[in-house]
Amino acid sequence: MSDGHSDAIVFFGATGDLAYKQIFPALLGLVLEEGVNVPIVGVAKAGWGIDAFRARAKDSLDHHGGVDPANFAKFVSLLRYVDGDYNDPQTFELLKQALGGAKRPLHYLAIPPSLFGVVVSALAKAGLSENARLVVEKPFGRDRDSAAALNRILLSDFPEESIFRIDHYLGKEPVQNIAYTRFANTIFEPLWNRQYVRSIQITMAESFGVQDRGAFYDSTGALRDVLQNHLLQVLANLMMEPPTGEDHEASRDQKAALLKAVRPLDARSIVRGQYRGYQAVPGVRPNSPVETFVAVKLTVDSWRWAGVPIYIRAGKCLPATAAEAVVQFHAPPRPVFGEEASSIGHMRLRISPDVCVALGLKVKRPGEKMIGEPVELTLNEQAESLTPPYQRLLGDAMRGDGELFGREDIVDAQWRIVQPILANPPACEEYEPGTWGPEAAEALIGSDGPWRNPEPSA
Repeated sequence: MSDGHSDAIVFFGATGDLAYKQIFPALLGLVLEEGVNVPIVGVAKAGWGIDAFRARAKDSLDHHGGVDPANFAKFVSLLRYVDGDYNDPQTFELLKQALGGAKRPLHYLAIPPSLFGVVVSALAKAGLSENARLVVEKPFGRDRDSAAALNRILLSDFPEESIFRIDHYLGKEPVQNIAYTRFANTIFEPLWNRQYVRSIQITMAESFGVQDRGAFYDSTGALRDVLQNHLLQVLANLMMEPPTGEDHEASRDQKAALLKAVRPLDARSIVRGQYRGYQAVPGVRPNSPVETFVAVKLTVDSWRWAGVPIYIRAGKCLPATAAEAVVQFHAPPRPVFGEEASSIGHMRLRISPDVCVALGLKVKRPGEKMIGEPVELTLNEQAESLTPPYQRLLGDAMRGDGELFGREDIVDAQWRIVQPILANPPACEEYEPGTWGPEAAEALIGSDGPWRNPEPSA
């Protein structure tokens, strides 16, 4: 891959739902806010022409923030469209024409993984892979073997440094803020180990169900949809060693090392749940065994983290929509003021829908007696970033900055952690919508609990 900024953007699946909801708004942001001024070529098989494609872009932008006529005119002047079958070599000859003299295109595959091989091979045969970058959308396989097979397909025509695996969660400002807060403030480093940390909890809760995504969700489930990727990445940001060096790989090297040290799941360390009513959702199979809630207990086999339990849960139809991580500190080794020692101290890092860093302490209650009460000191609180994750990530990919993207060994390490459960999952337990999941999740956390339930945003 030659150095330099990509000089064209090609996105396959240009008429799809992801393009409508995420890609058009992200591309508009790149053009208006970051000065991107390169051909933007949509490719799909929809029987469309350029006018229909432009109309789709306008409709997308009208529904996702809006755009004034002058700015839309600037954006639409960059748009090109190629309509054709991905199995037809002629489609890629038309794409070559649409790209004009572009020498370093960025190809974004917003298409099902089953089509990756077809498109990658066709790009190579048409001479469109040389000096190009390739962005692929998750899921990166359905298990460890299929992920490895997918990587072999991608690597057959693109080197690893030219492949950018998008996990939009990594583009979120508050996820990046976790690592920044840790490593920009030396006050936390002496505490960030097994001597002071009692346990770690990560929760990603949604108060809604699968809605109109029944067929998709029923082929995926909570474990594959968010835990194997998003939440393990949060874990990596929270627990990795400080990056060494300044290149793009420094951070990913440490994330890979951490994830490779996580012990694979077994049946005793997971609870799967399904909310009552899920099987009535259109697109969901009768008697579906798919989980809409998952809670796991993980262990990191490293010197720093040996013996510190990590609890992660994610689910739909829970009481709130919020995501946060909580680092719980040990209680004092003995009571000083006659009170029972308790593990009050914590650090809470809110990821969504708002961003917050807070420190939990115990302070003296006013009065003569030496009795304490828990308080939480909010260190920083702000709205979520105005820069959408897809805009940030596509901009990084155009610059060749892979830090916020999945790497082959990181993806493999994530699948390694969940693979035993994918092969032999325990049965789902039903839970009532509006509750915090099956009762077994409380038994899983046991004496390390209770779970810290995130509050809804104000």
